[in-house]
Amino acid sequence: MTPETVLDVAQLAIETTMLVAGPMLILSLVVGLFVGAFQAMTQINEATLTFVPKIVMIFLVLLIGFPWFMKVFLGFMTGLWGNIPSYIR
Repeated sequence: MTPETVLDVAQLAIETTMLVAGPMLILSLVVGLFVGAFQAMTQINEATLTFVPKIVMIFLVLLIGFPWFMKVFLGFMTGLWGNIPSYIR
């Protein structure tokens, strides 16, 4: 296994992880900004108020996007397992 192959596999793993985690992280960021703006406008200074909407939003994204997430992960793992003989050479 050459160093280039290792780098290619690592790059593909990082891209897959970012592709799957991206929607959850971006939506969490947007919800956090809206909750922060709401707290600033109403002067509610409660630190735990930001966590509940973020957790609910991440759960909804996981629930809705789970089939797509699994398709992406299975595609990555199938390609990885299928290329094992070429990695050994």
